[in-house]
Amino acid sequence: MLYTKLCNLLGIQYPIIQGGMSWIATPELAAAVSEAGGLGIIGAGNAPGETVRQFIRKTKTLTARPFGVNVYYMSPFVEEVIQVILEEGVAVITTGAGNPAKHVPYLKKAGIKTIPVVSAVALAKRLEKAGVEAIIAEGMECGGHIGDLTTMALVPQIVDAVEVPVIAAGGIADGRQLAAALCLGAQGVQIGTRFICATEGTVHPNYQQAILKAKDRDTVTTGYSGHYVRVLKNQLTREFDKLAKKGAAQEEFEQLGLGRLRAAVVDGDITMGSVMSGQVASMVHKIQPAGEIIEEIITEADLVLKNRIKLFC
Repeated sequence: MLYTKLCNLLGIQYPIIQGGMSWIATPELAAAVSEAGGLGIIGAGNAPGETVRQFIRKTKTLTARPFGVNVYYMSPFVEEVIQVILEEGVAVITTGAGNPAKHVPYLKKAGIKTIPVVSAVALAKRLEKAGVEAIIAEGMECGGHIGDLTTMALVPQIVDAVEVPVIAAGGIADGRQLAAALCLGAQGVQIGTRFICATEGTVHPNYQQAILKAKDRDTVTTGYSGHYVRVLKNQLTREFDKLAKKGAAQEEFEQLGLGRLRAAVVDGDITMGSVMSGQVASMVHKIQPAGEIIEEIITEADLVLKNRIKLFC
């Protein structure tokens, strides 16, 4: 049985956090992951506060176990989303695309744990000083917005730099990778891409099939410096390539990308939609319940760690 400091901190059975993917991380998925012993996360994305409140309340009807909300700091509704989280008493928040330091004291006072996603050592150290309870070290293998370092390089550096628990993210889909993350010093993992194909999610079947059909080199990065996004190749990525080759302005990239994730997740447009996916997409082979996903990962990781000495014999 894999039980780490992270499990104790969050009150969960297994050291697995579900990624807070916008439009994908719904109450149904978050509740299913929490019910299976991990930490389910609702993706707030760009939703206004009252919509996030509805998400939280729906999740509470589906599970009595701890779950969290991912707060996207580029959203125009950040302040009202934080206020709703404080009012609703969520167990934990994960954060991305910004610095949550100013909110940490209020969240801590309310008993809410803050776990930011970071892609650099310097930011991890600053956020530890700000009082966050853990750090998600996310490598560039992940789907969606990416940093510059790989998970293998980033995780041990952040583990060495901070005292709080570190969660590895980016390029993790099975038990071998969970075991590797623990060996790097992480206390758990955050998984996104594999949960896209959980049966409890509300992701459009076209999106799920695109993940299942993906091969090892089918993800690419699009966007501009400081705002790169990893997605599956399609016509949209080719249009982004055209903008990059002509040296287009930032506004043109933003206009092209507007609403594309929703188009893929909700409407099933995998041609001109943004099919965000990590590099592990080709390791996802079937649509299955979240509980089965977690059970497979934990069982495999446990076996790998028990047998690791045999590798050197």
